[in-house]
Amino acid sequence: MYFYQSDESNLVRRVSSWVVDIAVALAFAWFFLNFFGSQIVVGGPSMQPLLNSGDVVLINKMAYDFGKPDRMDVVVYEREDQKTNVKRVIGIPGDTVHIQNGTVYINGEIFEEAGTVSLAGLAETPITLDEKEYFLLGDNRESSEDSRFVNVGNIREEQIIGKVWLRIAPLSGFGLIRS
Repeated sequence: MYFYQSDESNLVRRVSSWVVDIAVALAFAWFFLNFFGSQIVVGGPSMQPLLNSGDVVLINKMAYDFGKPDRMDVVVYEREDQKTNVKRVIGIPGDTVHIQNGTVYINGEIFEEAGTVSLAGLAETPITLDEKEYFLLGDNRESSEDSRFVNVGNIREEQIIGKVWLRIAPLSGFGLIRS
């Protein structure tokens, strides 16, 4: 015995299958992002030109459950007032950070990737980072409140929420954030 299906019912079956597949994929993506990651809105110009005020980025909250922040990672950390900031890791545990005449030194060596820094702040005298402490700078050194300032200082490992990995808005800037 042969079963005959009309082209119309076959099309409905295929379309409904696609709709279910898409719904399952979206539900999985939503669960994955909310459980393993988070999104935040960048506030202020401190990370320009990489990130602008108002950009929406996704962070990987599990990135440092199995590893440690690396130098030049872009991270989100929680300040003492429970607000979040986005900055770049310059100094890692055990490093000595010193800013002299606009140049950043890590362990006595010039750290060229940091660029020029006109205001040394706390790093005018060498700062040795303890175990689980990080020295963070904004990419826009002239407009960034970061580890150079008393009200921020060195960031403890437990303050770091995760690693920034994707800009999702504005769509014109959509893409991966590379360290």
